[in-house]
Formats: sequence, structure tokens, C-alpha cells
Amino acid sequence: MTAATRGVVAELHALADPARLPGMARVGINIERAIGVSLPHLRKLGRRLRPDHLLALDLWSTGIHEARILASLVDDPADVTREQMDAWARDFDSWDICDQVVGNLFERTPYAVPAAHSWTERDETFVKRAGFVLIATRAVHDRMSPDGLFTAWFPTIRRGATDDRNYVKKAVSWALRQIGKRNLALNAAAIAQAEMLAASMETSARWVGRDALRELQLGETKRRLRLDPD
Repeated sequence: MTAATRGVVAELHALADPARLPGMARVGINIERAIGVSLPHLRKLGRRLRPDHLLALDLWSTGIHEARILASLVDDPADVTREQMDAWARDFDSWDICDQVVGNLFERTPYAVPAAHSWTERDETFVKRAGFVLIATRAVHDRMSPDGLFTAWFPTIRRGATDDRNYVKKAVSWALRQIGKRNLALNAAAIAQAEMLAASMETSARWVGRDALRELQLGETKRRLRLDPD
């Protein structure tokens, strides 16, 4: 660990509030290596430190829960390799680290789409979740790609919907919902997929379909899409 990293870790410990840990555990966060630093504090620290690829790698190597989230806020997407993404994904041990690293960093790399293709077929819970979170975040932030790039994910979503693990099926629903909120055409296409899943013989697929339909069929969702069709 470099002197710079030791300094940042010392800052994290100074910001830590162990009283936050029970609340984190109640929402399913793995607190085994957490120290209780809030996300707003991490984001403020990340803005000051970024971009610093080497610091990010060093922070990740500490294993501290909040240091790993901070690493995703500090790293430069241009310096991230596919090998790094695979290595960090294998280390995911909590849904919040998975979602933060994907949303803060991985989806902004050139490897987001190939990683999603690979990880959605993996068996490890949080690696598989990361693949579907990548689909969801790309559906939100990639405003230039044609609809066909997103409808091409439907077979992957249908396969993923049969996985009854809570952290996986919630990410599958998230991916389908975000695709269906891009525009009116994709809303209709995603609703058709959700209805198919809701009629499935598979319990987890029915859950995914019904969960997605609740948001995709909302009048507010459709009104927004009509006002902003692109």
C-alpha cells in the first residue's frame, strides 16, 4: 500500500460511523469488511481524488468495503482493462459494491457490452447480477444506440429470469424495465416480454414479469415517454 493510499484509508476511518452498520445489514449489504462511511462522503472524496487509476487499484486491494466503492469513483474508465473488470467482478461480495462499481465505472468502459454478454451467462451470483446491471445502466445512459441493440438482450433476459436468486432476478427485472423506459416502441416491446414471463411456469420468471409490468404499464411512465419520445 502506497503512502497516498494509507492517507486515503485513514480519511475513510475518520469518516466512518460504526452506528451505520446495522442499517446497512438490514438492507442486505455485506458488512463483514465495512466500516460505515456514507455514500455522500465517498462521492465527495472521489471527486477530490479522481482520476487516479493506480490509487483505485490500491484501494481495491485493501478489501475494505467503502474503499472498493471509492475505487470505482476514483478510477479512470480509459485505463480500465477487461482483465481488471473480470478480477473485480470476481471479488464482488455485496449487491451495493456490484451496483456501484458497474454504474460508476464499468459501464463507461469500452468493454461494457462484451462483459455483459459474458457475465450474464456466469453462475456466480454477483458476477451474473453485474451483467444485468450493465444492461440496465447502458439502457439509461447510451442514448445513441438503435433499439435493436436493446431488443437483442431479450433472450438473455428471458434466460436470466429463470434464476430464482433474489439478487439476480431483481437485476433481470431492472434491465427489462430500463430498456422499456427508453422510448414508446421499446416500452411496448418490453411489456410483451414481461407479459410472456408473467405467464411462465417458472416462479422466478413470473416474478420478473410481474415486477417489470408494474412499472412499464404505469400511466406516468407512458406519459413521460409520450412527452419525450426520443
